[in-house]
Amino acid sequence: MADFNIRPLERSDREWVAHFLDERWGTTQIVSRGKSVYGHLLPGFMAERATGPLDDDDPEAPPETENIGLVTVHIGETDCEITTLNSLTECVGVGSALVEAVETWAQEAGLERLWLVTTNDNLAALKFWQKRGYELVTVHRNAIADARRIKPQIPITGLHGITIRDEIELEKRF
Repeated sequence: MADFNIRPLERSDREWVAHFLDERWGTTQIVSRGKSVYGHLLPGFMAERATGPLDDDDPEAPPETENIGLVTVHIGETDCEITTLNSLTECVGVGSALVEAVETWAQEAGLERLWLVTTNDNLAALKFWQKRGYELVTVHRNAIADARRIKPQIPITGLHGITIRDEIELEKRF
C-alpha cells in the first residue's frame, strides 16, 4: 500500500502549485502546441504524504502532510491535455498514481482521450508514458522554435546534452 494520498487540487493549493512550478519548470507558464497556459490556474491532482503522527489531543484532526507530486491538466470538449507531471519522490509510484487519478477522472467525465506533449530530449518521459499505454502520435518538428517566441526561457540544450527542438505528442484513447 502506498504511503501517500492523491487528491484533487483545491483553490487553496494555487500558491504552492505556483512555487512548485517556478522551482521545477522555471515559470508557471506552460507552452504546448503553440499555446500558453498558466499551470497554477489549472485543475489537477496532488500527491501528499503524512509527515507526523496524528494529534492525540484531537483524533479528528488530519495529520500534517507534505506535497510530493503534482499533475495539472487543460480540459477540452472531448479531450484533456496533461500539461505537467512531477514527482519529488521517484520510482515509488507517485507519478503513476497521479496519472491513474487523471485517467479515472477523464473516463468518468466521458472524455475520449488524454494527450500530452514532451520534448525530444526527455527520454525518461517517453519511456514513462509509453509504459503506461500512451502512444506516440506526432512529432512536431522544430516546434520549440515557435514555443521560444512565446516563452524565451526554454533552453537550447536539454537533458543529456540533447538540443531541444521537437515536440512529441502522445495520447491514450478511451
